[in-house]
Amino acid sequence: MNNSKKVVLVGHFGVGKSSLVRRFVQNTFSDNYIVTIGVHILKKEIRIEEQNLTLIIWDIEGKDDIKKVRPSYLLGTSGFIYVIDPTRIQTYEHFNDEMLFLKTNYPTAKVISVSNKTDLINLEEFQESLIQKQISIDYFASAKTGNEVERLFHTIGMKMI
Repeated sequence: MNNSKKVVLVGHFGVGKSSLVRRFVQNTFSDNYIVTIGVHILKKEIRIEEQNLTLIIWDIEGKDDIKKVRPSYLLGTSGFIYVIDPTRIQTYEHFNDEMLFLKTNYPTAKVISVSNKTDLINLEEFQESLIQKQISIDYFASAKTGNEVERLFHTIGMKMI
């Protein structure tokens, strides 16, 4: 039996949402920054617990406020991946409020968070700063190196089935 689920990547512009999707779907990475305008939709079939699951991945344009995202992009979402950039505090300074917004307005959707670009930072120091800010991130990944990318998409898949 094949099952399809819509997954939407949300977060500020330039956090690496497109790079994470490209790494997961095509196993490629490019240093060239291309702004996503509107939405880019890709899909990939994965296998979880003896089931085929097709992830319909919506890579939407970055917004500095989750409330400014077009509601039609978020409609029918089974899972959200909220992406931050650890090198830019403005991408996570309202993290807890934005996670609450997603969980309140899309209560049936599963939500995970990821800090991308961890190859550019001292991870231990960054994790300490998050603890001080009372921010809990699920995954620390790098689209550039591929670290944790497969795992985070498989996790959202497992949560949705």
